Amino acid sequence: MDDEQRRQDDWAKDRKNRLPTFTEVLSRRTRPPVDLFMFYLFLQREGAEDILDFWLDVQQHENLCRAYFKDVRKSGRAIREDWPEYWDYARRRGSIYGTVVGLNPHTGTKRSTASTGEMLSEQDRLNLAAAGDEKAARSPSPRMTSVSPGVTAVGTTEPPRSTTPFSLSGRTPTLFKRASRAPTIIPRSQAITRQDLIASAERIFYRYLSPAGAAPGSNENHEIYLPPALRIHSFPLSSTHEPKTQSEMSLMAQIPDMFHAQKEYCYRAMEQDAFPRFLRAKAFGNLTPVSALVRLIAGLVILWIGLAAGFSLIFLDVHPKSKRFFLFIPYTLAILFLISHQYELDPVLVFLGQSESTPFRTLHIREPYVKKLLLGRAIWVSVLVVSCTVALTMIFWAVPGHRL
Repeated sequence: MDDEQRRQDDWAKDRKNRLPTFTEVLSRRTRPPVDLFMFYLFLQREGAEDILDFWLDVQQHENLCRAYFKDVRKSGRAIREDWPEYWDYARRRGSIYGTVVGLNPHTGTKRSTASTGEMLSEQDRLNLAAAGDEKAARSPSPRMTSVSPGVTAVGTTEPPRSTTPFSLSGRTPTLFKRASRAPTIIPRSQAITRQDLIASAERIFYRYLSPAGAAPGSNENHEIYLPPALRIHSFPLSSTHEPKTQSEMSLMAQIPDMFHAQKEYCYRAMEQDAFPRFLRAKAFGNLTPVSALVRLIAGLVILWIGLAAGFSLIFLDVHPKSKRFFLFIPYTLAILFLISHQYELDPVLVFLGQSESTPFRTLHIREPYVKKLLLGRAIWVSVLVVSCTVALTMIFWAVPGHRL
């Protein structure tokens, strides 16, 4: 117990001197403005939140499968007897549930290279799956390709190969409006069955992997980009019909691990493309793009007003000359807005401990290291604002008046 507490203390101390990792954000171990909720809003502004939706949905699907395997073992049955097709598949191909189902951890488990599954506790996994509930009330946003074109190679020489023999396709995503929705969650009002696992996988496939408009009874589709090697073209099983033939039973055995390769690809894509930009936006700035643009427009307008007033005082030769010192008011506001746009950081909000979540809506900065970084940048921006304001005010004060 003392060792565990010591590790927790060391981790907390280490967190005060560095930015969070992507794993920590996904496992909800971080605080605003670099938490999972803010990361989702960041992706939503780029129209790329579907990739995070998919990751969370697959995480929930894998949690459902783990719960099924644990229920089977708690009932006193062995996975080998309860689901022999899956047992044979896991022994031959490997499975991420090897330790749960009782396979040899050295020979029957596929270790994840880009997932938080090996590093998180069971509670963290459940927290990750529930994280998507925070976005259910988000406003509609345009759906775009979930991964930037340059992210196909994310640190590997070639994209990972799918372990699923379902037919593959070279379809490309389409653009259309979408409304955010929460991840798939199946309530535990009764024992989990294999049909529940099929229903979960079926919803994920038709929501994210099928061609646009292919979902039964629905025109809504959130198809994400995947490299050709990972695209699944069809889902031959149905949640309304229990598999009976040998081929259907063999296909059903692949359901627990069906989306794991795609999930790992999405993890690496977000970690290497979106997450660094998210940290730059939220750990070194506290404004949204819309708010920064409004400050740019306001700054230019106020600067024009201040310059017009300054030249008027000069060419009308207004006395006393000390009246020109009042020009510092528009100059201060204009330069503050312009530099805030340039740095995407408002020092006033930082000194108040606030960071924007959506345009003109703020939340309190609670991440210690981010607070320290923003405070340092806010002091630098304030020095720039004061210096430019003093210089501009003194220039207009020193120029001799000349009435035209």
